[in-house]
Amino acid sequence: MPDNHAAGKHGLRIAMVVPPWLSVPPPGYGGLEQVVAGLVDALVDRGHAVTLLGAGDGHRTAADFLAMLDELQYDRLGESLPELAHLARVNHLLSVADFDLVHDHTTVGPLVAGRREVPTVATVHGNPVGEYGTVLSDTDRGVGLVAISHAQRRLNSRLPWVGTVHNAMETDLFPRKSEPSHGPVLWLARFSPDKGPDLAISACRAAGLPLVLAGKCTEPAELDYYDAVVRPLLGPDVTVVFDADRDAVLRLLVEARCLIMPIQWEEPFGVVMLEAMATGTPVVALRRGAVPELVRPGVTGLICDREDELPAALRAASGLDPAECVAHVAQTFSTERMAAGYEAVYRRFLAGAFPNSGVREPTRSTPG
Repeated sequence: MPDNHAAGKHGLRIAMVVPPWLSVPPPGYGGLEQVVAGLVDALVDRGHAVTLLGAGDGHRTAADFLAMLDELQYDRLGESLPELAHLARVNHLLSVADFDLVHDHTTVGPLVAGRREVPTVATVHGNPVGEYGTVLSDTDRGVGLVAISHAQRRLNSRLPWVGTVHNAMETDLFPRKSEPSHGPVLWLARFSPDKGPDLAISACRAAGLPLVLAGKCTEPAELDYYDAVVRPLLGPDVTVVFDADRDAVLRLLVEARCLIMPIQWEEPFGVVMLEAMATGTPVVALRRGAVPELVRPGVTGLICDREDELPAALRAASGLDPAECVAHVAQTFSTERMAAGYEAVYRRFLAGAFPNSGVREPTRSTPG
């Protein structure tokens, strides 16, 4: 049993709430699920009692697990009622006699957290603008929001933020290469115009390099985009891998010359960049969102300001040292560092260091 977990204070009783369609850790590819799994295990190592509240029976972490439903609700991903019903079940279960704090990873959790007896911090995993920004601007009383990057937080600075904690990865779980790879360029994301698979094809063709598009393509919008935009661009220099499992993803990362991130939106984090660097694979990305917070230019990757700079960067990436990539993730984005960051947020929040750690009226802001 760990003693006094670094700060010399008693361990907290934490209810970790995840959406009803996520398994922690994921059976296949899943950035958020992987991050939550690492956070849970690191918090337990620091002496906290963590209970994971989700659905299904596939959760394998050091936390206790309470299933709100027997089956994962993945086939209803994107619907509002499954998540609301899940949160209603969670709220009926929570009690100050059992928990000191709730850490919520759901989308609408901040709206219903005011009904809880237990204080809540909620990690914002998407961009806090548009409709999502409207939801977050009505964050319920007694709830504090945590950003996953400074770039994300700047997009809507008027929200009731109580901290910024970068996502993290356990690098010991990743295979790694000892020498630079001269394999294909890898694009790994969901098929969406935001992720720029069409730009990845163009950049690799201009560089004379083969490309692997490994993507999630299950939802109607993803399928439509793939058929309308990506499929017509395919040729013998592009290999497509749909919905790869975890082992396949890791193999692709190790084999890749580099990971390409031609993102067309303000990416709030980008866990896939950490995963690539953890295997020793450098990142070539456009300067959007959190990219500059994650990649060390010229050391763990190359950051481009324009799309026409991507081909040269793809060719140059094979000269970067895999060991530097691995060390960067281990030192800067370790699960221990993430857990320490969240613990500091928890304690300050519970101590009332932030105005919104007690009862207050909802914060109104104009979404960006």
